[in-house]
Amino acid sequence: MKSLLAFCERELPWLIETIEALVCLESPSGDAAAINRCVAELESRLGGLGGLGGRVARLPGGPAGDHLRAEFGSGARRVLLLGHIDTVWPAGTLARRPFRAEGGRLHGPGVFDMKAGLALAVLAVKALAQESDGLPGVVVLLVTADEETGSAASRGIIEAEARVSDAALVLEPALPGGALKTRRKGCGEFVLRVSGRAAHAGIEPELGASAISELARQIPRIEALRDAAAGTAVNVGVVRGGSRPNVVAADAEAVIDVRVASAAEAARVTAALGALKPVDPGTRVAVAGGIDRPPMERSPAGAALFAVAQAVAADLGRTLGEGRTGGGSDGNLTAALGVPTLDGLGAVGGGAHADDEHVTIADLPWRAALVAGLLRRILAV
Repeated sequence: MKSLLAFCERELPWLIETIEALVCLESPSGDAAAINRCVAELESRLGGLGGLGGRVARLPGGPAGDHLRAEFGSGARRVLLLGHIDTVWPAGTLARRPFRAEGGRLHGPGVFDMKAGLALAVLAVKALAQESDGLPGVVVLLVTADEETGSAASRGIIEAEARVSDAALVLEPALPGGALKTRRKGCGEFVLRVSGRAAHAGIEPELGASAISELARQIPRIEALRDAAAGTAVNVGVVRGGSRPNVVAADAEAVIDVRVASAAEAARVTAALGALKPVDPGTRVAVAGGIDRPPMERSPAGAALFAVAQAVAADLGRTLGEGRTGGGSDGNLTAALGVPTLDGLGAVGGGAHADDEHVTIADLPWRAALVAGLLRRILAV
């Protein structure tokens, strides 16, 4: 492990330059042209890995932009490195918040979530490639274009790669202090649509059936599905309805965000929302949507993989923790297939989706060495 860490420390200037190059190519979700420019930059760096023998391909993702797949090494065992190139920041953010190194940190839109993580993945593969025994198996780096918007265009690709992999390592940002994410809540979005009957609000309101009033009656029922002890959060985040103040509303809807820590809770909440009935017989209710990212639960296989990561970290002189987060990632998809998955292997820092987004420079080399060492342990079994 010492040789891997020494290599990553020597390569820190290259790593910072790579992170800067990626951050300075803005890649907001849904902007295919911008995504593809950033993908091309990463592709060029993957193609420059010397004698690694990487096989790099761009996979069309339609309006989302291109995904990038790079395969290295050969052998019976295979590990999937997983990340995304899209960010939540709109084009033009860089002009307001340019990339900069200051106070031991790198700043810029998307630096923490998760362009530093992508650069760490590349450095980890480079580090293994320069070792005398090279890569003892196959590493597939899959970089997707639409994780921030739900992975609709990439989910099939992710799941296909995961099914033929012995483990999945997700380069999303670390938890505070560098802990890995061994549990994630599942995420879903539902829409409750209420249909009523329009009428003149002043002349004959009794002939109407207000969709807005019915929606108001349903919201407490929806909120009652929360269960903090079980890790279940249900939030009515958007409501819309009606046409004019003097018209009894014929239509209304609510958009509901659901986060669940277990498959059992996902099933319970989904069933309860689907079973909602109107209070006012003059109205109708219908629910659409569902849980689109299943929960990442801590499985025995995941726990065993985390123990390997702890051992690698110890060899690097570090103590590695674990924890849970309420946000979802593509690691939810791989874990749900039963593939041993570790998430949060990316940069240490803070401010994801916030103006103070940053990564800690001093932690970058050991994070790359951690991924490299973990790859070697998994592939060499």
